[in-house]
Amino acid sequence: MNLGKLYLNYCEEKGLEINQSQTEIVGLINTFYQTNFNNFIFLDLFSKKSKKIGFYLYGDVGVGKTMILDFFYENFNPSKKKFHFNQFMISFHDFTFQNKNNKKENVIDKFVKKLKQKYKLIYFDEFQVTNIVDAMILGNLFKKIFDQNIKVIFSSNTKISDLYKEGLQREQFLPFIKIMMNKCFEKKLLIKEDYRKSKKNRKEGFFYPLNKSTNFKINQLFRQITANKTKQEKILSIKGRKVVIKNFYEGYARFDFKDLCDKNIGAEDYIKIAEACNFMVIENVPNFSNQNSDQQNRFITLIDILYEKKISLLISCVVELRLIKSSLSLAEPFKRTLSRLSELTSNKLN
Repeated sequence: MNLGKLYLNYCEEKGLEINQSQTEIVGLINTFYQTNFNNFIFLDLFSKKSKKIGFYLYGDVGVGKTMILDFFYENFNPSKKKFHFNQFMISFHDFTFQNKNNKKENVIDKFVKKLKQKYKLIYFDEFQVTNIVDAMILGNLFKKIFDQNIKVIFSSNTKISDLYKEGLQREQFLPFIKIMMNKCFEKKLLIKEDYRKSKKNRKEGFFYPLNKSTNFKINQLFRQITANKTKQEKILSIKGRKVVIKNFYEGYARFDFKDLCDKNIGAEDYIKIAEACNFMVIENVPNFSNQNSDQQNRFITLIDILYEKKISLLISCVVELRLIKSSLSLAEPFKRTLSRLSELTSNKLN
């Protein structure tokens, strides 16, 4: 596979600007592929001696990390899997629960062997660690993944050494960072422009401030797009729990921010909601601060999942998108959220 040539053809077909920084990354990923899957020896960075079997691409929001890694992923053989990180950890915790009484084999060993049987390549898009439970597990989990010679590619806004920065008990997370540094080639993609924000007509689905005028516009739009659809109460069953979507119109749903982010729900619930919906309205999004960082953390997770599922959004917020404030601890991952909101609210309402 000559990924460089394929990428140039892809850009030409799609009418995309050929960016030198991106093409350089594509070249490195091609070398990563040739070294790890075709048994060729190229740069020392990828030689068998250095044992770099992971590729970690990081950079600011909107520079094209996901686009490039998606392109590589789509051109890779079928023995592969793309995970949202939260979804991956949910699958691990479910597996742990199902095998809690099995004392014959370490549950991490067993889980990774299952991965090995299915996949040669695993792809984590927008890799970010914010959960202390996950942080404590990742060292042992990824050591086994790399020991099994499963190749892993990552996109992230954060360089490896800054993952879970200032998180609780971070000293217990440091072995994971060491493993990642040893096993992954790390590269930053540098581009000044956020492609998701630079395109025209970017705010069709984002309304502010929170007042009668905004509420009227949203009511009007929602009536238009659900005019021929039947309203029903959608009940989702998630491991014995029930999540009720009261305003549900054949895949079009309307929520208040508090219903999604001010309750004790999380990634597993958001995944099920996203699977049931193809368009969502989220009203009354607030500014964020250190006082409501838990709600902000849920909102970040929610938008990541909706972005992965390509769910178009209509949002009402206290301020315009670029002025939404953040808690200190979540300022960096929230940049990704704002960029993704810009894209998700830009689609033509239908």
